[in-house]
Amino acid sequence: MIYVSKFRFLTFKKKKYKCAIGKLGLTNNKQEGDYKTPKGYFKIIKIFYRADRIKKIQCAIPLIKIRKTMGWCDDSRSIQYNKLIKYPFNYGAEKLFRKDHLYDLICVLNYNLDKTKKNKGSAIFIHVSKKNYQHTKGCIALQKKHLIEILSKMNGSEKIKIG
Repeated sequence: MIYVSKFRFLTFKKKKYKCAIGKLGLTNNKQEGDYKTPKGYFKIIKIFYRADRIKKIQCAIPLIKIRKTMGWCDDSRSIQYNKLIKYPFNYGAEKLFRKDHLYDLICVLNYNLDKTKKNKGSAIFIHVSKKNYQHTKGCIALQKKHLIEILSKMNGSEKIKIG
């Protein structure tokens, strides 16, 4: 079990890691754009990574190389809401291939993916943090080396408890 607390720590295998969460904390009622991280139990279902920045990663969860045309739809008007998309795209979406390093490694949580509900939140990831662990829009963020360390120790079936 991986545990993420409101105190901005992630615990895995008796080790505690500092992390960032949504600017306005945790919530049981996630809404698109509310700057809150959803509470609950989740799984990492896939991992995207920048092959030009991360050379070697061992992980039990499927790895997908990020391409320049990849994005994740965060626009609830689209039928692709909360799904991987390809640019060009006519609705709002987050680019996965970024100049900064935040999305060098993206763990997709199974939040609002099955029977997706409009405006209930999208793109809930575990990704790389800024150096000062600045808040996120609703994701969980860790130092890249810590995220790689955790992923290398996972068997792929762990649940993540937020809250």
